[in-house]
Amino acid sequence: MTTFHFPRWTNHFKLLIPAGALGGVLYAIVFVWIGFSPKTLAVGYAPEQPIPYSHALHAGELGIDCRYCHNTVEDAAHAAIPPTATCMNCHTNIRPDSPKLAALRESWKSGDPVEWVRVHDLADYAYFNHSAHVRRGVSCVSCHGRVDQMEVVSQQEPLSMGWCLECHRNPDPHLRPLDQITNLGWEPPAEGVDPATLFYTPEEIHPRETCSTCHR
Repeated sequence: MTTFHFPRWTNHFKLLIPAGALGGVLYAIVFVWIGFSPKTLAVGYAPEQPIPYSHALHAGELGIDCRYCHNTVEDAAHAAIPPTATCMNCHTNIRPDSPKLAALRESWKSGDPVEWVRVHDLADYAYFNHSAHVRRGVSCVSCHGRVDQMEVVSQQEPLSMGWCLECHRNPDPHLRPLDQITNLGWEPPAEGVDPATLFYTPEEIHPRETCSTCHR
């Protein structure tokens, strides 16, 4: 039986084993930290919808207010998805025979809702109240971005706990007059927002950071 011996200089490789093991552990941590973060997995999510609805056309070019379709956003925790009847208020007469609206017409005839695909989907263990935010001066754009410029709505922010806490710790940049809540293109004046135009002044806004605020 022939015995094979490695050259003596290969003994130096033994010194690299601990370094390689440590490097592998660090690589795995960084890979999971970055690869599984909401910024990687969630931001940019833009599912295909059963009807090619363009927010850029409806909310942007036509100037339809967000609250016409999402009519519970000021009074309830959830922003309602518009029923077929809301769409048919216009599309009974506007492009009623468009092939793109076939699923809408079928929903209208059958009474079954259009199966829209949720874009912004918080985890079940996280509680978020839309009315509590928009009625205190936080605009739709702070969380959803310039939806009025989107042909296809996509998630713009990670909606992670850390991201929410950043705003709770410093809400002032996100506050605006209530009559500008759904004006997604609004910009504060050069001298800043006049507190008199706000429902609550910045000094009165104290978002909680306790666990029970969002985990109930």
